[in-house]
Order: sequence, then C-alpha cells, then structure tokens
Amino acid sequence: MRRYRSPVTSTLAVAVLLGAGTAQAGVEQNPLKNLYFGATHVHTAYSLDAFLGGTRLTPSDAYRFAKGEAVAVNGQPHRIRRPLDFAAVTDHAEYLGEMYAALNPGTQGHDNPQIQQLISMTDFEERRNWFVEYVIKASRGAEKRPHTPFFPGQNAVVNAWEVVIDAAAQHYIPGEFTTFNAYEWTSAPGGGNLHRNIFFRGDKVPDAPLSATDVQFEEELWAWLRTQEERGIRALAVPHNSNASKGNMFPQQDHYGKPLDAAYATLRDRFERAIEMMQVKGNSEVTRQFWEADEFSGFENAPSIAEFSGRVPLKQNYVRYGVVQGMAVEQEVGANPFRLGFVGGTDSHNGIMGDTDEDNFVGAHGAEDATPERRQSAVVGGWLTARDQSPGSLTGVWAPSNTREDIWDAIHAREVYATSGPRMAVRFFGGWDYTPDMTADAGVIAQAYAGGVPMGGELASNGKQRAPRFLVLANKDALGANLDRIQVVKGWVDSEGNTHDKVFDVAWSGQRQPGPDGKVPPVGNTVDVGTATYRNTIGSAELAAVWEDPEFDPEQRALYYARVLEIPTPRWTTYDAVRAGLPLLEDVAVTIQERAWSSPIWYQP
Repeated sequence: MRRYRSPVTSTLAVAVLLGAGTAQAGVEQNPLKNLYFGATHVHTAYSLDAFLGGTRLTPSDAYRFAKGEAVAVNGQPHRIRRPLDFAAVTDHAEYLGEMYAALNPGTQGHDNPQIQQLISMTDFEERRNWFVEYVIKASRGAEKRPHTPFFPGQNAVVNAWEVVIDAAAQHYIPGEFTTFNAYEWTSAPGGGNLHRNIFFRGDKVPDAPLSATDVQFEEELWAWLRTQEERGIRALAVPHNSNASKGNMFPQQDHYGKPLDAAYATLRDRFERAIEMMQVKGNSEVTRQFWEADEFSGFENAPSIAEFSGRVPLKQNYVRYGVVQGMAVEQEVGANPFRLGFVGGTDSHNGIMGDTDEDNFVGAHGAEDATPERRQSAVVGGWLTARDQSPGSLTGVWAPSNTREDIWDAIHAREVYATSGPRMAVRFFGGWDYTPDMTADAGVIAQAYAGGVPMGGELASNGKQRAPRFLVLANKDALGANLDRIQVVKGWVDSEGNTHDKVFDVAWSGQRQPGPDGKVPPVGNTVDVGTATYRNTIGSAELAAVWEDPEFDPEQRALYYARVLEIPTPRWTTYDAVRAGLPLLEDVAVTIQERAWSSPIWYQP
C-alpha cells in the first residue's frame, strides 16, 4: 500500500483536458476519456405512479432540472446543486397512453370518468383505492386484460412516446449535455422486480416502447430488442433495484423452467451490459445479513423493503452474488449471463434528475414523502418506509466526448461506475506489466490503457503464473468529503464451481496500519449530529495504488472491482431532523460513509 498525494489530481485533470482530434458535429474527442456524471432513472407525470403522487413535471421539466434550472417540487422551487452532464427520462411504458390522455385536454380518453377521477384526486386513500380498482384488479385473474378499462388506444401511446422523444431532442446539446431516448419496462411477475430501463443509442427508435403488458419476461424483451437491432435500432436494457427481485434477477433457470444455457447467457450479455447498483430503494451491492465478513456491507440496505409485497431477504437479490455467480454459469455452459458493469440511478418519482445530495433531499415520491414529518413516518409506494430510502445514486462514465453515441458506447463497454451520490473520480485498470511506481507518473492513464484494460474489461491469461496487477486512482468530490480508503473486491469460482468473494484494503488515508485480522482500523468520525455538520480534518483528498492479488490462482475465473469510501458524513435523515427541529430517528443510521463502485474487470483462465 502507498498513499498517493499530489499527482492524482494532475493525472485525472490530464485525462479530462487532453483533446486529440475532432468528432462529427465539431465535438472534441479525448482518447484518454473524460469523466461525465449523469442520471439514468427518473419518472415524470407521464408515469402513472408518479402522477398519483402529485407529480406534474414533464420530461422537458426533468431535463431543465438536470441542467440546473429550478422547478416546483411539492409546491416549492427546488434545484440540483450542480448540473449533470447527461440524463435520461425513464417513464414507465405501462399506462403511458392513459397518462397522455390525462395530461392533454381534448385528446381521446381525457373525458373518461376514471381519467377525470385520476386527475382530481388529492387524498392518499382515494388514490390507493383508485389504483387497486382500476389497475390492479384489471390485470389479475379471469378479468386479466392487456390494458386498463380506460385505455385510450395505441395512438395515445405513440403520442406520449413522441413527447418523450421531443423532450430529449430539445435538450440535447452534443458536447455539453446529453439526453437519451429511454423508458422503463416494468415487469414484476409474482411481485418480483425485474424492471429494466431501456436506452437507445441514437435518434432512431421504435414507433412505441414495448411494455410489460406486451411481454412479461426478459427473454421476450431481449427478443424484441434483437428485432429492433435488425432494423438498425440499437438499445441497452439496464436491470435495476435487484434487492426487490425475490431472487429472480440472477436466476438458475430461465422463465420456461430450463437450466441456463449458452444461448440464454449470450443473448443476455448482448443486451444487458450494466446493472443499477443503488437507487432510492436502497443499495443492492451486498447486505450485512449475508456478507458479515465485509465490515462495510451494512450500507443503505433499506431493510424495510422486505416487509412489503411478500418479499423476504435473499442473498440472490444482490449484485455481488450475481456477478460472481455469472462466472460459475460460464464455467458450466461457456458463456456469462451476468457480466455486468455498475451504474447508479435515483428512481425519483418527483420528476427531478440526479438530486442525490444528502443535505438537499426533499423526498422522491411526491406527497407521500414531501415533508420531514412524513419522511420520518410514512410508507412510500408500498415499497418501503420513507426513512429507509436513500437520495439515490449517480453514474460516472469515462467517454471520449459528451455525446449520445460516446456515453452509450461507454456503458456498453462497461467503462462506468456508480456512486452513492458524491462525484468522486474513480479509475480502475488491470494489466500484466503495471509497475508500483506508475501512480507517480503524469502519463499513467496512457500507460494504463496501453498496457491493460479499464473497468469493464476482460484479462485473458498470459500463460504465466504471476498475478495481474490493478491500478486504482480516486479523487474526492471537490465539494464533498475526504476519502477513507480504496478497497478491491475479489470474486472467484473454484474447480468445483463454488463461488467465493473477499474484500482487500489497498490504499487508505493517514498512518493507520492493518491489524492482526488484516483490516485497516476505522478512519474516525468528525460528524456533529446536533448540527448535522462534519469536518474534513481526517481522510485524504486523493488515494491511489497498484495492487497485486496475493491469493491469485491462474486456474480460477475471477473478477475484481474497486470500492472507494468517504469519511463519515451526516445521513439525509440527520440533516432533515436538524433543519425541522425533529428528534433523530433511532432505527436508522445518523451517519454514513458514501462510496463508489467501479465496474469489474474479469480474469479468464
């Protein structure tokens, strides 16, 4: 381990500032990649559940918010602290036509009595009863039908999709701010969350989105995406919120009851290149219940999510399980269905993009969590308790330029990472010939690309017994907390097909030394919960290391990803309570250690 002081800042700055050549439309390209932060999951008034909560912001309003403009949230003006670099509105495809009718007077279906009731309701209980009567009952049992009884017709779906597309086109500024044509496919068979956000690479899109009322299982979604690809329309499907999937996000069988085979794995890998690590409904990396040896596994797990819709805690719901299990499947069938990079989103139903600062959180579910009092006591959306939710997560992307094509291609290549909200800069590379002194070289990024692969890449065996080396660089958020440590999480599959994982501390602040158990002691805590403040008098502004796996076995499949932790800071519930003069909650943490997760690098024997 070595602590790295000054060159990291200059190294990452070089990666951002070096330009070489010009792309189409005059957008400058950087072969060493720039870092862009964005939001990949938000719902506006065109999503039925958001509308029921009182949201009236449109897709265009959401993009204005992402660019730094103030919008009305719960009746008050609100703005993001820093504009985003890219964003995607992901309204539900389901009931999109109904929402178009509700939001646009004079259109077919607007005068329908159920639509008029939907528009006029303000009472929580009335809204719930309406949803049960006209949505839930309409889609179950012998009365099951593909749409609600007040479905205004396919033309309304097409018109609503045009609203989404037009908003993305209006706000897209190549080189400055990127928007995506996107939506959410919201399948939940048996109440298990199999939701996917669909992102189209360019301007060419289908006439209407495919919804879960059309096809319920992901295999059918991928088949549709393949059909679109044959028409020249490229898209990615990003699974999200796996902590609520009832064990179905990383299955052992397909939805026809057959064991996973190479065809399933290859098709899934073709269209699913990343997964949402965290959102307002919690962090899906790991949980203390199943990863007790990981001392930082109890982070924003939203345990109350298991108290609704018949959910129970399952190890199979978590991302680390999934990506490691994917290698076991590969060992058996020859292809990996869960070779996933990591992205972050919010899933806000307020129509606001990437509003992840703990001290700026105003809720995420309309009137249900609109006040500090309700955020302490309410249940939101039948999902979890309001106090258990998080402000959500951001996606960091390393791309040559800020355009749809380059951002999409970076997600496809998995050169992306998730943060729990802060904008720390993280780079992670693997190679065979990296040297320990690389971190002190101003040309380290060029060396790293030339001699290895970035996050999301694959390292094939070089025929030698020596372990690969991993370069990891991290800078604090310029407006946020110092860094505590960098860890590398390893997952591997033994010769019997059993999966394992382990966490290694590889760089840390201060003069701490690992104890007899090999773990680095806590960094300390400067938080004053009475005032909801902290001091950056501990931790480091930047950390870096070249690390070699001391337990490497060249015959075993393995993956590695970096996890970067900040020093403790106040949780949003602490900021909320102090501002409102409310007591601190006793059943949630008062401080947290925000973090980032790089996409993995896979070693292939």
